Amino acid sequence: MAFAENVKRLREEKGLTQSELAALIEVTQPTVAQYEKGIKVPTIITGVLLAKRLGTTCESLVV
Repeated sequence: MAFAENVKRLREEKGLTQSELAALIEVTQPTVAQYEKGIKVPTIITGVLLAKRLGTTCESLVV
């Protein structure tokens, strides 16, 4: 669950809504919601983009 919690925490710290983050990483808002609930994980390409947009590394997202 660390990934899901980290995505949500970092998104909120950046002051982004799920919709805003979704637009930045070119996915839908429900997809971001699924990441934050631990239902779904991104592809490596989306994961790299997600880390970049949240100002962190892929490794930090999953630890």
